[in-house]
Amino acid sequence: MILITGATGTVGSEVVKALLPAQAGHLRVLTRNPDAVFPDGAQKVVADLADSDLAPVLDGVHAVFSITDGLHIAAHDRRIAAAAQRAGVQRIVKLSVRNVGHDGTDPITTLHRAGEEAIRDSGLAWTFLRPTAFMSNALNWAGMIAADQVVYAPFAAGRAAVVDPADIAAVAAACLTQDGHFRRVYELTGPEPLSAADQVSLLGEVLWRDLRYVETDPADMVAQMVSYGMPEEQAQAVVELFGSTLEPYNAKPTDDVTAVTGRPARSFTDWAKAHRGAFPSPEAIQDAATIEDSR
Repeated sequence: MILITGATGTVGSEVVKALLPAQAGHLRVLTRNPDAVFPDGAQKVVADLADSDLAPVLDGVHAVFSITDGLHIAAHDRRIAAAAQRAGVQRIVKLSVRNVGHDGTDPITTLHRAGEEAIRDSGLAWTFLRPTAFMSNALNWAGMIAADQVVYAPFAAGRAAVVDPADIAAVAAACLTQDGHFRRVYELTGPEPLSAADQVSLLGEVLWRDLRYVETDPADMVAQMVSYGMPEEQAQAVVELFGSTLEPYNAKPTDDVTAVTGRPARSFTDWAKAHRGAFPSPEAIQDAATIEDSR
């Protein structure tokens, strides 16, 4: 049995898709949401890494994909590593961040580093996946693009070899089901370094729209996240992590996706084409609003 924590998230949901249907009946997904729906072949378990008894969650599990986030990353990694060790789990794959291997000191990187240390200390056979920024972060721009064709985001000078979460999932699936990945660290990137303006330009080409990028103050991004319900401390930590695109190493692609999966990492254009429908035009939104008003 394979256990996926954080199974409803950006990467977790992709890992579930990557493992099915091959692992149908042998895949357990952990969520705090009792209403979460997963594909056939996945066994849902409702629990919380913070305080639930993890023994039943890990019963019969031989491999764990650990996704922890927020400001409790290290604490949750420690709990699941200790419980996995007691349950006789054979391997654990942790989703971390690229900054861990490059002396990053922002809060989220620091928490992931401590989580990695806890897993190493547990004695479990481990693999760490350290991706750079996700291509899917561009989905946060959909509302701005629909409103006035402008993307407002900080760190204009930053560049990162952004990675498709589906590629992270493909690597995770291989590490969970194949030998040869123990005590390995994979830095997962896309094929090219891109600034926010570069991504906006490529999105414009895919969407056939004249999009513009405008740099904003990082504090504006914090305020936006808080307005969506994220605690301010966590929002500040997330923005600090995004600021690591200013570090030169984040612009350097690696071949780790290819080394594990045997195929090239997908480009941002590939990702944008696959998610074109997530960026509705202003006309489509207006039409939808008109239909809703007429009901």
